[in-house]
Amino acid sequence: MVIASDGGEMDWTETWRDAFRTELRAEAIGFARHGWPVVPGSYPRGSHWVGMPSSLRTGAGQHGAVPVHSDWRQLAGCGPERVAELWSGHPFSVLLATGMGLDALDLPAELGRATAIGLRVAGVPVPIAATPTGRWLFPVFGGGALHHELAEHPDVVLHAQDGWVPLPPSPCLPDVVHWRVKPAMCGWELPRLDEVTDAVLAALDAVRPARSKVSAASSTTLAGSAEHTG
Repeated sequence: MVIASDGGEMDWTETWRDAFRTELRAEAIGFARHGWPVVPGSYPRGSHWVGMPSSLRTGAGQHGAVPVHSDWRQLAGCGPERVAELWSGHPFSVLLATGMGLDALDLPAELGRATAIGLRVAGVPVPIAATPTGRWLFPVFGGGALHHELAEHPDVVLHAQDGWVPLPPSPCLPDVVHWRVKPAMCGWELPRLDEVTDAVLAALDAVRPARSKVSAASSTTLAGSAEHTG
């Protein structure tokens, strides 16, 4: 069993897995119909990931799942009919192959939330996915370069050439990847990287002062405690 985000146990029985496979397959077909290059990814069973090469099992990457086919780059963008075949037998994760027309900006939850608010205020609707491990994913049109300030940020990642990210409802222990904003709500339109970048930079400016105030308040409290103790 796997512990779910609500504290209960996710049901990984064969019955549940078959139902989940149907859902993952339907979502993968939907992405393919809208031109998103998706490929099958490994999925958890017990204590290991099915379809993961043994060489990667100790370092599967930030989101756990990896492509299960060695020729995944050729399979990406193969169309809904082929996608339906690829997901016919197993509850494979749905991975967006980046660097093939689409990329994904990967942010920590606090920064992602602030970015989403900025985009909404600016009237720029964008699809946003989130993982149970605290990452927010912003699919964008590919080909953009990461702003130097973001490139230097240790918690900001642009998934581009030869990369991938999981799409909902892929498993990402201890739960699944989910949409914060579904693509259908944006008419399946994607922003350019620079449009999201502007919101991220503004969010960074907003997050930093908030953290500074918390740090200052903590320091003042500690100083007061020290004076009182003395």
